[in-house]
Amino acid sequence: MAPKKKAAAAAAAEEGEKPEEGEKPKGAKKAAKAAKAVKKSVTRKVKKVRTNVHFFRPKTKITPKNPKYPKKSTVGRERMDKYRIIQCPVTTESAMKKIEEINTLVFLVDIRATKLKIKEAVKQLYDVKCAKVNTLIRPDGRKKAYVHLTQDYDALDVANRIGII
Repeated sequence: MAPKKKAAAAAAAEEGEKPEEGEKPKGAKKAAKAAKAVKKSVTRKVKKVRTNVHFFRPKTKITPKNPKYPKKSTVGRERMDKYRIIQCPVTTESAMKKIEEINTLVFLVDIRATKLKIKEAVKQLYDVKCAKVNTLIRPDGRKKAYVHLTQDYDALDVANRIGII
């Protein structure tokens, strides 16, 4: 395309006329853009002044998890049930003395059982209310629980029902 035709096409594009056959309006737009850029002053990117020695990685978009299927197919069951918590009653002479004198039952319990869990397990298994639970870990690594019963219940009757005495 000759230079004269380009100029004519650019002039026609500015006036809103259709360009001649074979001419493309894209060229006119490019030329106008280039002319505009030449007239403007060139701006340079300003370098950011850092006032801190630490560089913090820029925050990126965090998309929430949207799983296609659940990670677990079933709900996990409670592994520490009442039978696992209370393993066996202690039948030593000192335990018998506690049953008779201070209304207290003594049990060997699971090492991971808490006082609250022990209290609930005793309530469910023997239908008695506990006033207080004291625990200790024996030198052999097993946990012992002293279950103090309320005034309403007698430890001797409960011990007979369990089969300790």
